[in-house]
Amino acid sequence: MSKPLSGKVALVAGGTRGAGRGIAVQLGAAGATVYVTGRTTQPGGSEMRRPETIQETAALIDQAGGRGVAVRVDHLVPEEVRALVARIEAEQGGLHILVNDIWGATTMEWNKTVWESSLDVGLRTLRLAVETHAITSHFALPLLIKSPGGLAVEVNDGTTEYNATHYRVSFFYDLAKAAVGRMAFALAHELKPHGGTAVSLTPGWLRSETMLEAYGVQESNWIEATKRSPHFAISESPAFVGRAVAALAQDPEKARWNGQSLSSGQLAQVYGFTDVDGSRPDCWRYLTEVQEAGKPADVRGYR
Repeated sequence: MSKPLSGKVALVAGGTRGAGRGIAVQLGAAGATVYVTGRTTQPGGSEMRRPETIQETAALIDQAGGRGVAVRVDHLVPEEVRALVARIEAEQGGLHILVNDIWGATTMEWNKTVWESSLDVGLRTLRLAVETHAITSHFALPLLIKSPGGLAVEVNDGTTEYNATHYRVSFFYDLAKAAVGRMAFALAHELKPHGGTAVSLTPGWLRSETMLEAYGVQESNWIEATKRSPHFAISESPAFVGRAVAALAQDPEKARWNGQSLSSGQLAQVYGFTDVDGSRPDCWRYLTEVQEAGKPADVRGYR
C-alpha cells in the first residue's frame, strides 16, 4: 500500500476518541508517526468518564500501518505540553502536522442563557476548548516551522460561515466554537511567512463513540438510529474527517487553503476520498438545505 506520509511526524492533541482518534488512525494509515495525547490512559481516566484510551488509539494507528505513540498530557498544564514537544523533537527531530482536537468538556448546559448557566461549568468549557489549543500551539509551532510545508489543523464543530449565522445552543459553546475558527485564521497569518498552513476543519454529524452510545447503536448498525432521528442518515464516521486531514497533509499545494474554514464533505469533493461505506456525505450543506429548511430526511445528492 502507498504510504505518502512515511517519514512525517504528527501530533494529534486530543486523540483519545471521536474525530481525534479518526484523524490519528488515518494519518497512520498514510504512513505517519503519530503522537496521540489525552488524559485517559491504561490505567487512569479523566473527567469524561469514558472507556476509550490513548493506548487504544496508538494500537489502531499501528494496525493501520503507521506508528502510534501514546503520551498522557493535560493540555491545560503548560509544562506537560512543553515536555511533550521536547520529547517529539528529541525522538523525531521535527514535527510536520499539528492537529488541535482537544475538547474534554464533560458537562454542558444546553438551552440556557449565560445568566442561567453555571459560571464554573461555562468557564471550564472555555478553558478546555480554547486555552488548551493556545497552549499547545505556543509550544508545538516553533518545532513545526523548522520544516517547510507544516500543517496546523484546528478541529471545530461547524464552519465559520455556519457558526456566524447560527446560535450554537449555549453561550459558552457558541463562544468556544467561534474562538477555534478564529484561532485557525490567526495562525494562518503567523505561519505563512514560515511556509506553514493553518486551517479550521469540521466534520459533519459525527458517529463518535459517544453519539453511537446515545443512540444505542454501533458503527456496524448505525443506520438503525435513523428510526429515531431520520436526519442522522447524513452522519459520517470519524474516518471521514481523518481522511480529510490525511489528504490535506499530502497536498503539495495545501497553502491554497491557508486561513480557510473547511469541512470533511467539502474536501472529499476536491480530493476524492470517501467514508468507510464509499459515500461522500456533505453534512453542512444538507443541514441548511434540507434539515433546517424543514424538508423530510433525504440524503440523495448529499452523500
